[in-house]
Amino acid sequence: MTIEWKPDRLSEQPIYKQIVQYFEEQIRNGELPPLSKLPSERMLAEDLGVNRSTVATAYAELSASGLIISKRGSGTLVGEVNQDYSSGRLPNWNSMLIAGTLLQNVPIIQRIAEETHHKNLIDLATGQLSPELFPNEQFQHLLKNQHFDHPLSYDHPHGNMKLRETIAGHLKTYKKIDCTPSSILITSGAQQALHLIIQCLLKPGDAIAIENPSYTYSLPIFKSLGIKTILLYADENGVNPQAIHDAYMKHRIRMIFLGSAYQNPTGAVLHSERRKKILSTAYEFGIPIVEDDPYSLLSYENESGATLKSEDSHGIVIYISSLSKMVSSGMRIGWILAPKQIIERLADARQQIDFGSSIFSDWLAREFLKSDFFDPHLHQLKIELKERRDILVSAIEKHLPGLVDYTVPKGGIHLWCRIIPAHHDEKLFNQSLDKGMIYTPGSALGSNKGFVRFTFGRAAKQSIDTAIAAFSEALFHQK
Repeated sequence: MTIEWKPDRLSEQPIYKQIVQYFEEQIRNGELPPLSKLPSERMLAEDLGVNRSTVATAYAELSASGLIISKRGSGTLVGEVNQDYSSGRLPNWNSMLIAGTLLQNVPIIQRIAEETHHKNLIDLATGQLSPELFPNEQFQHLLKNQHFDHPLSYDHPHGNMKLRETIAGHLKTYKKIDCTPSSILITSGAQQALHLIIQCLLKPGDAIAIENPSYTYSLPIFKSLGIKTILLYADENGVNPQAIHDAYMKHRIRMIFLGSAYQNPTGAVLHSERRKKILSTAYEFGIPIVEDDPYSLLSYENESGATLKSEDSHGIVIYISSLSKMVSSGMRIGWILAPKQIIERLADARQQIDFGSSIFSDWLAREFLKSDFFDPHLHQLKIELKERRDILVSAIEKHLPGLVDYTVPKGGIHLWCRIIPAHHDEKLFNQSLDKGMIYTPGSALGSNKGFVRFTFGRAAKQSIDTAIAAFSEALFHQK
């Protein structure tokens, strides 16, 4: 949980007393129901900018009053507080938490999201660009020199028409994909696009195929909806088409989820012959392919990562992309390219959720994509990411010689590593945190243990070597 509150350092009341009072109020008013998990002493101390001993004192007082309890393996929890109510009772929040249809993220994903808010950690876990890689100056220029005169009301259900026209041109120019604006749906990033497709086009009991490892592996929505996931093991050339054939013959899979260029987390590019065979196999059995493509323009060798959609002559590929890995994740601009009847269905579902994306974000994205700024930004971004990749590779060779097996990616923002020495995944993760760095354990992204993903798009260049040195120390303590 994230604590927004901060103690008042000018108050005469001791800080530990302020912490006690804060949690008492949160517990008494029901914002922290019984058995809610509280931050660890270390995490809370970092959040509040206080000594750990101050938090320990506050927790001790709360524990003495019965408001919180400590359980081995579970951490610090809100206790079963007995309160005197003249009538009625509190809702059973805990039963409601487990009753919802959408399951929670797996614990390690939740923990990464929580820990990466601590600024003293070197972040090799988050799949975002560093703020210094955003085109901030270019945005400022556009905001200063372009006139925004659009009404701040709901837009077309498919998204702003001018933005869709711009994206259609972008896809033609940069990815050799022919489409019309009516075949595009604007979404709040690629994550929403995936959720819309899964929720609208699949049903409980369906079997679908996903890569192993892959980002999709971490999504709880498949399990939430009762969808069976069949794992397609991938190598440096991507998924073997025969695996798709076998999955259909055995499980009658209804959909395939693939990343074709600089895939997350392996960085692999789907081989051209495999692309052709996968498309022909999918067409033979009538299986739609969902292609998630955030990275195909991030090639370090000026090679455009070819997509399945660019070679799709039958219209069987539903194509997803976004600006998150090229421009800014905070803009929340993504899109789906699909047959028109599918776009109509997905647009209707999106209208039930949020009535479309921000008019202002749509406008800024359109102006940037069609401006003279986009090409230079993309060129400089690839230079910066390649430099970060090279620093990361050098750090691994320096601090982990012979201890890590990996393939150097030619694009994207991820490096996938197999840790050769035997180790305990959770202990290694915790010790790395203690030493000031964070990464993504491979178990969150695939079924095989012993792997890690280092993401080099977020951390400052000068801190990457320090992060790998810290990881090496953590790994040494596993021996």
